[in-house]
Order: sequence, then structure tokens, then C-alpha cells
Amino acid sequence: MPTDLTRDLMDLIERGRDRQLRLAVTGLSRAGKTAFLTSLVDQLRHAGLEARLDLLAASREGRLLGAQRVAQRDLGVPRFPFDQARASLEQIPPRWPEPTRGISELRLTIRYRPQRQSWFSADNAELTLDLFDYPGEWLLDLPLLDHTFASWSMAQWQAMQESAGPARRAMLAPWQACVDQLDIAQEADEAFLADISEQYASGLRAAREAGFSHLQPGRFLLPGELAGAPVLQFFPLPGLDSHSAETLERLPESSVYRTLARRFAHYQQHIVKPFYRDHFRRFDRQIVLVDVLGALNAGPERFEDLSQALQQLMQSFNYGRRSLFSRLFTPRIDRLAIAATKADHVTPDQHARLVSLLEALLAEPLKNLKYADIPVKALSLASIRATEAREVTHQGRTSPALRGTTLDGESLLTFPGEVPGRLPDPAFWERQGFDFTAFRPQPVTAGALPHIRMDLALDWLLGDKLR
Repeated sequence: MPTDLTRDLMDLIERGRDRQLRLAVTGLSRAGKTAFLTSLVDQLRHAGLEARLDLLAASREGRLLGAQRVAQRDLGVPRFPFDQARASLEQIPPRWPEPTRGISELRLTIRYRPQRQSWFSADNAELTLDLFDYPGEWLLDLPLLDHTFASWSMAQWQAMQESAGPARRAMLAPWQACVDQLDIAQEADEAFLADISEQYASGLRAAREAGFSHLQPGRFLLPGELAGAPVLQFFPLPGLDSHSAETLERLPESSVYRTLARRFAHYQQHIVKPFYRDHFRRFDRQIVLVDVLGALNAGPERFEDLSQALQQLMQSFNYGRRSLFSRLFTPRIDRLAIAATKADHVTPDQHARLVSLLEALLAEPLKNLKYADIPVKALSLASIRATEAREVTHQGRTSPALRGTTLDGESLLTFPGEVPGRLPDPAFWERQGFDFTAFRPQPVTAGALPHIRMDLALDWLLGDKLR
């Protein structure tokens, strides 16, 4: 039985040989991370058998032998619930897996035949793949590390005044009415602050249910064991831009401002920073999943909100080329995929437009990545396919369509509409020419899960390590 020291040494050796890879599956809430991870594991486990992975070179060339789940390195982190997710898909009727509620990880050993073999090399090689999953709600906390409580408060209030639409402001109106009456210099009343914090959290939860993405702090949405703790009882204060930093710091320790500032600092140091340090700084590769179609469906205010959330999110990751030293001691993300999910919810002729829209949505981050010479690929995919492409002929004219079963069990043949190939203009929103239906998964019994372009994503993220 290997000891922790032996296991650490073996991991260090494998990283030095570039035989270990840490992959972060990143995405905001409802982007499809759980479905992606379930499909990724399933495709690799069925590699060489039922899996259809023609766009993955190692599989196409018959060199990919398969994968097995093995014991993960960190025994203090829950294992990704692959078996439960697969069981949900096999139910009658099939159900989508439960979304992420906390951090989890899973380790795979992938076995393959190298492209080039010599007298001195083994017939088969192995790659250790560590997969990481975590709630999308927590991601947008990472930018908080660049703020003080005062600067965060001012940024939040500026966003509410300048970019938040009427729907978002209405959800936070009850909280705003209370916080506008606060005197930041008065002595803090714990029960009163707790009530206002809950109103703020309720507004964030309502915004999430309405399809908004740019929500901070993330733990307010999914508090877990921190529910009710004072560290989650803070909120942005109005009017701080009219006070100097010195004036704010001279306020009494028991004042509303100083109390909330301490809680904000504690949240940064004890919640956000450990999450970043223990997980994000260790990643080698990353895929960012984006529910572009869901934002299109929800309207211009939600679409713009998603754009702002993604812009801020992409600034939080450490991208850079890897050397032997960085592989061992300071890992950085050296290859990135950005994927528009749920591609099976539009007809195949719209997939290229979906990728173009994704690239337009992330135009600035993509420019920065290319300037830094970081390999990045944009694609569309469906981790677990829920529909089948069909054609409909009407009055001698053939049109593309989709066949699927809605979440309510209704069989449906539909054309969701055209996806704009660039950022939507006002005319698009006025005619609202796009409306997709949520479908349940296709029935699954045996074999690999049906998908769209999971093999392309795998080839980009892993292919160079399977040569």
C-alpha cells in the first residue's frame, strides 16, 4: 500500500515525464459541466469498443486502448459521482445528472500505443488524467481577490446603475431599499445585517433562476456548510466613492462599514483564496463551457450579463507556456478549449454560426490569449446528445429540423431558428427569432453515450499527450 510520500513522489516523477495532466472543466451555472465530465469519462472507458471518437487521432488510428478509474491523489476531496450520473441517464425515462453541489475530482489512467516505438520503449504507454469539477457559482468569486471591500462595493453599485437592466434591478429592489437607509458609521446590529444580507442573497438567487450569470459572491448562491455563518453576511454599500480611504479606515471597529469590510476580507482569505490556491493554480489544461443558446433564449439583458461574466472570469486564470520547471512546481494552463454547449438543440447547419457567436462573445479574451501565444480552440459540442437531426419537406421545399422528447415527455419535431453569427443587434431581439426547447436525454442502455464533437474536444485537450 503506497504511502502519501510515495504517492507524491510518483506523481512528481510522472509530471516530470509529462505523463500526468490536470484538466479543469470550467463553466458558469447550467453550462453543462456535469454532463461533459460524465461523457468524457464514458467515452474514454469505451474507447476501442463502442465509442465513436473518429476526430481523436489516437482512437482513429486504433492506438487508444481505453481508460480506467483509479484512486485519486487527494483523499479529502469527494470523488466525481460518475456512476450516479450514468445511472440517471439509464433510467426510464432518462434524466439529466444532478448538477454540481461542491468540489469533486476523478483520476483516470489512459492506456494507448505510442505512434513511434523503438527497441527500448514499451509497447503500451499510460497517461494519468486528473479531472476537476466544482460549482459554477463559485467561479465568479475569483475576481474578488483583486478588490478591497470599498472598491468591490463601488464596482457593484456602478454596475447596477450603468449596466443592470430593469429585470435585474427589480430583483434587488427590496434589498436596495433597506441598504439605502444604512448609516455606515453607526454601530453594527448583527441581526439587522443578517436580514439585509439574506435579502441580498435572495435577490442573487432570484437572478440566477431568471437566467443571469454575473452574480457575486458565489457562495451566497450555494453556501453549503457555511449557511448562516457571518462570513456570508455582507453586501456592497452605496456611496463609498464620496469617502476617502482614510476616512473609512478611521471609522470605529464596530461600525457597519468596518464590520462588513472584515467579513469581506475573511471571505477573500479563507474562502476564495484557498479555492484558487488549492485548485486553479494546479491546472494544466482547461475547457470553458458556455451556454450561449440559453442566454440567447433569455433575451438581451441576460445575454449581456453573460458577456460581462465571461469577460471577468477569463481574467482570473493563469495562462502560459509550460516548461519542465513549471510542470513540476508552478503549473500554468498551456492549452485552452472554449465550447458552446447544447449544440444538439439547434440544427447541424447552425453549428458554425454558434461557434462564430461564441468567438464574438469572447473576442477580447481571445485576443489576449493569442497575443500571449496560448493555443486556444473554439468549438460547439453536445456532451450527451438529446436530439436527432431530421429534414422536413413542405410544399416541395426541404428544411432542417430536430426530433427529440421534451422534459415533459412530449415528442417534438421542430426548427428552433437561426443562430446569429455575430453579436445580436436590436433587430434580432425585436423579432426574437430564436427559441429552443429543452430536451431530455435519449434512452441509453449499453455502449458509449451519444455525443457531438466530444472527440474533437478530447483531441485538442489530450491528443498531443497520446502520440
